[in-house]
Amino acid sequence: MDSVLARVSEATGVPADLLGGFLSVLAASAATGRLPGRADMDGLRECGALAAERGIPLRVLADACLHAAEITAGGAFGAVRRGMAAYIEGYEEAQRAALRQEEEARRLFVDDLLQGRADAERAEHFGLRLAGAYVVTVVKPGSPLTPGDPLAGRIEQALVARFGSHNILVAVRDGLLVCASPGELTAASGEFTHHVRSALTEWRAGVGRPHQGPGGIVTSYREAAGAIDLGERLGLRAQVLKAADLLVFPVLLRDREAIVDLVSTVLGPLTSARGGPEPLLETLEAVFASQGNHTAAARRLGISTRAITYRLERIRRLTGFSPSDPTQRFTLETAVLGARLLEWPAHPLV
Repeated sequence: MDSVLARVSEATGVPADLLGGFLSVLAASAATGRLPGRADMDGLRECGALAAERGIPLRVLADACLHAAEITAGGAFGAVRRGMAAYIEGYEEAQRAALRQEEEARRLFVDDLLQGRADAERAEHFGLRLAGAYVVTVVKPGSPLTPGDPLAGRIEQALVARFGSHNILVAVRDGLLVCASPGELTAASGEFTHHVRSALTEWRAGVGRPHQGPGGIVTSYREAAGAIDLGERLGLRAQVLKAADLLVFPVLLRDREAIVDLVSTVLGPLTSARGGPEPLLETLEAVFASQGNHTAAARRLGISTRAITYRLERIRRLTGFSPSDPTQRFTLETAVLGARLLEWPAHPLV
């Protein structure tokens, strides 16, 4: 048997230790006419798994088995078929196990990466060079995604095909779809949201600023997620929100006492208006969004231009501030933004 093993191994390149069990099965089947039992099949499955771990192509392994059968099996091709099936089952199970391990390793890496715990060596394994600047784009879908959602893999493959770079990562975390791309690939974020738009019906995206190093990805991720949160709190209509365009809001939130004082002082008098302050706040938002154009603001709200003029006059009388005065407009607009950040008047100012 040793000589047969040596011949098959030399002819096919498959190590002899992976074929010894197969030859024993063939020899026993040829002598007894019986098919291999469970113990023999388990042994062959183990050999199939070992072949997968050693990187031996399945085609090469199959060829070695058939070559051995030609030499030793004679007519025992029932044993050949069962033996081959066991090899393939073991091989494929090893591949599935390796895939599961890689997916789990990737999930843990993404968690560590977005919490600032990933090291450069692990990042290199997943195609990221942490020394460069990265931009993180976060998408919040209508329904949370689950880890391993195939959408992440499809979009990542499309981005790699487009930009010819493996320095891109797309993953699911906390129900969100996250894309980290090099800062110099300025079109990558737009391409990412393009694929999201094609795949999802309800979503909103936030784009962080480019930041350097491992901590830079964490910072950009938090900025992107924060942009989505700010957009929802402020009632912004844009589907893609850039952190760079919203820098004033974190500044406002850092001094809560000051913004509470501003909202209370400037907008507090609106609580005495008939119908409450909300219609007047919506009017100010529409006027600011329309760059002071009353006709456009009226279209936004579905009311007449005359109603806009009346409401603005009411605001001026109650607060003493007018949107037509540049200085007062800035104060009013800042107060309205602060009110939305504080969720006033739905929540009391405290």
